[in-house]
Amino acid sequence: MTNIPALLRRQVKDQANYCCEYCLLPNDASFYPHEVDHIIARKHGGKTTAENLAYACWRCNRHKGTDLGSFDPETGNFSFLFNPRTQCWNDHFSRHNAQISSKTTEGRTTISLLKLNTHERIVERQRLNL
Repeated sequence: MTNIPALLRRQVKDQANYCCEYCLLPNDASFYPHEVDHIIARKHGGKTTAENLAYACWRCNRHKGTDLGSFDPETGNFSFLFNPRTQCWNDHFSRHNAQISSKTTEGRTTISLLKLNTHERIVERQRLNL
């Protein structure tokens, strides 16, 4: 695990408005604290810089791991995951009745790999009115 300086951690959290940058779950609504993590993992050459760090809830972070992409569940083709530093969430996703829907290949792949629409996660968003 990389030691991320406190000031950089604060910057990432502030930029994310203290919400997971993948599923938008607020940190204060989560049982486990959110984590500052590398978008491109260090093992893939990712740097510990503001441009390569995202604020993620523990579920999204565990499902993402060190992956950069996966296979689009619709086409079977490889696709990169949504990158919260270079892409806008609303361009790739929308929410309808607590379910996150995709607008793009990156959105579908991210929803699938991070398991954003499991029953448990949908119920959690319903409970929180997200």
